[in-house]
Amino acid sequence: MTLPLEGLRVIEMGQLIAGPMAGRMLAEFGADVIKIEPPKKGDPLRKWRMLHNETSVWWAVQSRNKRSITLDLRQPEGQEVALSLLKEADILIENFRPGTLAKWGMSWETLHALNPGLIVLSVSGYGQTGPYRDRPGFGVIGEAMGGLRFLSGEPGRTPVRVGVSIGDSLSALHGVIGILLALRHRDQSGNGQQIDVALYESVFNMMESLLPEYSVFGTIRQPAGSSLPGIAPTNAYRCKDGKYALIAGNGDSIFLRLMEIINRPDLAADPTFAHNDGRAKHANMLDAAISQWTEKFSLMEVLASLHEGGIPAGKIYDASDIASDPHYQARDMLLTDTLDDGTPVTLPGIVPKLMSTPGNVRTKAPQLGAHTDEVLAELGFDDAIRRDLRIRGII
Repeated sequence: MTLPLEGLRVIEMGQLIAGPMAGRMLAEFGADVIKIEPPKKGDPLRKWRMLHNETSVWWAVQSRNKRSITLDLRQPEGQEVALSLLKEADILIENFRPGTLAKWGMSWETLHALNPGLIVLSVSGYGQTGPYRDRPGFGVIGEAMGGLRFLSGEPGRTPVRVGVSIGDSLSALHGVIGILLALRHRDQSGNGQQIDVALYESVFNMMESLLPEYSVFGTIRQPAGSSLPGIAPTNAYRCKDGKYALIAGNGDSIFLRLMEIINRPDLAADPTFAHNDGRAKHANMLDAAISQWTEKFSLMEVLASLHEGGIPAGKIYDASDIASDPHYQARDMLLTDTLDDGTPVTLPGIVPKLMSTPGNVRTKAPQLGAHTDEVLAELGFDDAIRRDLRIRGII
């Protein structure tokens, strides 16, 4: 089976999360992703979070299907090797601070002249232009500037961070969308282009009606804990066993069924609650009515009743819940693999799910520089040249 991105060569110069996640998604759907890492130390992600045999198990996810070469991009000889790669490549992914590639002799203008069809994805904290372009920016800063951090947490409490690097991941997704759009444009025109993805903009793009509400009503949306302001009833409701049921009863017909289940026909019959705008004005009262019902039953009893009645509801999953869930298993979202030493590991499956050309895992995440000789040989660098580059620490 031919994968949809088979035949495309991607050069990944990014480190850590945003750029490499974009590269990972392209590799899962067939692209030949060549990851450039600094000699000896490699991508810092190799040492992030929990390590097994001195390598992060996160690495097994983020770099599967990729080829790793080591190359010192700060040295002129390393830059020459990179340009040789980029001359034949389809896509470059980089997430350095703006201006870094230009300093290394790889500005957009230089790369476009070298390879007019090259598509360049540039991910940075604030984008390639604007007064903040030169500031260093990590995902947590982008999440705050994009408006997400202010809304996370309970009213009156210190705003909390989402438990994953969501700003980086959203930027990766926007980057992949940009690449696919640019490929479509290249098919029509023959020309590549630069894709400018800013961490804060990727987060801001998810903020729904935040800005229009401020511009029209002067309203600054506030943190609301587990509720969803303006959409009711939707919340986390405590059950008899101390666990929480997430219930989304905010559709008009769903609300009627929910009220029947909790034995509140009076609320179902009240025209005030026929539509969301009326329910939203009385969200606290509706939440209290639902809580009075959930507190009488265990979580599983609550969910059984709600699922039978066709109400969107669920529990709050942790890692153990995910690993044992039959639906995850049925949809190939729990992939069994092994680390380099044979230790079993469960990795997340591949999304999105394409009917005819689904992505797959073809190779494990590579050891540092595992493919340096292979890739340079493909470029025509013979044994003597590669040996000299290695002696001088370029590769």
